[in-house]
Amino acid sequence: MKIQVSPDACTGCRLCRQICSIEKAGSTNPRWARLRIEARFPQPGKYVPHVCDDCGQCAEACPTEAIARDDRGVYVVDKELCTLCGACLDACPQQVMGKNDDDGVPYKCDFCFGCTEVCNTGALVKVE
Repeated sequence: MKIQVSPDACTGCRLCRQICSIEKAGSTNPRWARLRIEARFPQPGKYVPHVCDDCGQCAEACPTEAIARDDRGVYVVDKELCTLCGACLDACPQQVMGKNDDDGVPYKCDFCFGCTEVCNTGALVKVE
Protein backbone atom coordinates (compact mmCIF):
# COMPACT_ATOMS: atom_id res chain seq x y z
CA MET A 1 0.00 0.00 0.00
CA LYS A 2 1.19 3.47 -0.84
CA ILE A 3 -0.15 7.03 -0.96
CA GLN A 4 -1.10 8.41 -4.37
CA VAL A 5 -0.76 12.17 -4.67
CA SER A 6 -2.97 14.25 -6.97
CA PRO A 7 -1.60 17.79 -6.64
CA ASP A 8 -4.37 19.37 -8.70
CA ALA A 9 -6.91 18.23 -6.10
CA CYS A 10 -5.08 19.79 -3.12
CA THR A 11 -6.74 22.92 -1.69
CA GLY A 12 -3.97 23.62 0.83
CA CYS A 13 -6.19 23.01 3.88
CA ARG A 14 -3.35 21.07 5.54
CA LEU A 15 -5.72 18.86 7.49
CA CYS A 16 -3.48 15.94 6.50
CA ARG A 17 -0.56 17.55 8.33
CA GLN A 18 -2.69 18.14 11.42
CA ILE A 19 -3.88 14.55 11.68
CA CYS A 20 -0.39 13.23 10.98
CA SER A 21 1.16 15.32 13.76
CA ILE A 22 -1.58 14.29 16.18
CA GLU A 23 -1.24 10.58 15.37
CA LYS A 24 2.54 10.46 15.23
CA ALA A 25 3.65 13.10 17.75
CA GLY A 26 0.61 13.55 19.95
CA SER A 27 0.68 17.24 19.10
CA THR A 28 -1.40 19.57 16.98
CA ASN A 29 1.81 21.08 15.62
CA PRO A 30 1.97 20.31 11.87
CA ARG A 31 5.74 20.76 12.04
CA TRP A 32 5.82 17.17 13.31
CA ALA A 33 3.94 15.80 10.30
CA ARG A 34 5.55 13.19 8.08
CA LEU A 35 4.44 15.04 4.95
CA ARG A 36 4.60 18.59 3.69
CA ILE A 37 2.45 20.86 1.58
CA GLU A 38 4.27 23.17 -0.79
CA ALA A 39 2.47 26.41 -1.59
CA ARG A 40 3.43 27.52 -5.08
CA PHE A 41 3.40 31.22 -5.62
CA PRO A 42 2.69 33.43 -7.46
CA GLN A 43 0.05 30.93 -8.61
CA PRO A 44 -2.67 31.53 -6.03
CA GLY A 45 -4.35 28.40 -4.80
CA LYS A 46 -1.68 26.02 -6.13
CA TYR A 47 -0.54 23.50 -3.50
CA VAL A 48 1.58 20.39 -3.92
CA PRO A 49 1.56 17.65 -1.27
CA HIS A 50 4.83 15.81 -0.78
CA VAL A 51 4.71 12.39 0.86
CA CYS A 52 7.14 9.54 1.32
CA ASP A 53 7.12 7.16 -1.62
CA ASP A 54 9.31 4.64 0.25
CA CYS A 55 12.00 4.97 -2.43
CA GLY A 56 14.72 3.79 -0.06
CA GLN A 57 17.20 6.60 -0.69
CA CYS A 58 17.21 7.31 3.05
CA ALA A 59 18.17 3.69 3.74
CA GLU A 60 20.90 3.78 1.09
CA ALA A 61 22.39 6.92 2.65
CA CYS A 62 22.40 5.54 6.19
CA PRO A 63 25.94 4.47 7.14
CA THR A 64 24.76 2.24 10.01
CA GLU A 65 21.83 0.53 8.26
CA ALA A 66 19.47 2.03 10.84
CA ILE A 67 16.77 2.33 8.18
CA ALA A 68 15.41 -0.97 6.97
CA ARG A 69 12.12 -2.51 5.86
CA ASP A 70 9.78 -3.77 8.57
CA ASP A 71 7.51 -6.79 8.34
CA ARG A 72 5.05 -4.77 6.18
CA GLY A 73 7.82 -3.87 3.74
CA VAL A 74 7.96 -0.21 4.83
CA TYR A 75 11.23 1.55 5.60
CA VAL A 76 11.47 2.47 9.30
CA VAL A 77 14.18 4.05 11.46
CA ASP A 78 15.73 1.91 14.22
CA LYS A 79 16.50 4.35 17.05
CA GLU A 80 19.06 1.98 18.55
CA LEU A 81 21.19 1.86 15.39
CA CYS A 82 20.85 5.54 14.44
CA THR A 83 23.93 7.71 15.06
CA LEU A 84 22.05 10.98 14.35
CA CYS A 85 24.33 11.80 11.41
CA GLY A 86 21.45 13.22 9.32
CA ALA A 87 22.51 11.58 6.04
CA CYS A 88 18.98 10.24 5.56
CA LEU A 89 17.49 13.72 5.93
CA ASP A 90 19.74 15.07 3.19
CA ALA A 91 19.05 12.07 0.94
CA CYS A 92 15.24 12.30 1.00
CA PRO A 93 14.16 13.54 -2.45
CA GLN A 94 10.71 14.57 -1.16
CA GLN A 95 12.17 16.37 1.88
CA VAL A 96 9.63 14.69 4.15
CA MET A 97 11.93 13.22 6.77
CA GLY A 98 12.30 15.10 10.00
CA LYS A 99 14.05 14.66 13.32
CA ASN A 100 12.74 14.69 16.86
CA ASP A 101 13.67 17.68 18.98
CA ASP A 102 13.83 15.43 22.04
CA ASP A 103 16.43 12.94 20.90
CA GLY A 104 17.41 14.00 17.36
CA VAL A 105 16.34 10.68 15.84
CA PRO A 106 15.00 11.00 12.28
CA TYR A 107 11.44 9.99 11.49
CA LYS A 108 9.51 9.26 8.32
CA CYS A 109 6.06 8.21 7.21
CA ASP A 110 5.12 4.69 8.27
CA PHE A 111 2.04 4.57 6.03
CA CYS A 112 -0.63 4.64 8.72
CA PHE A 113 -2.81 6.38 6.09
CA GLY A 114 -4.40 8.82 8.54
CA CYS A 115 -3.75 11.59 6.02
CA THR A 116 -5.71 9.78 3.32
CA GLU A 117 -8.64 9.25 5.67
CA VAL A 118 -9.09 12.99 6.29
CA CYS A 119 -8.33 14.24 2.77
CA ASN A 120 -11.77 15.00 1.37
CA THR A 121 -10.54 16.30 -2.00
CA GLY A 122 -8.77 13.14 -3.19
CA ALA A 123 -5.34 14.79 -3.19
CA LEU A 124 -4.03 11.95 -0.97
CA VAL A 125 -5.42 8.47 -1.63
CA LYS A 126 -4.43 5.05 -0.29
CA VAL A 127 -3.63 2.69 -3.17
CA GLU A 128 -2.43 -0.91 -3.57
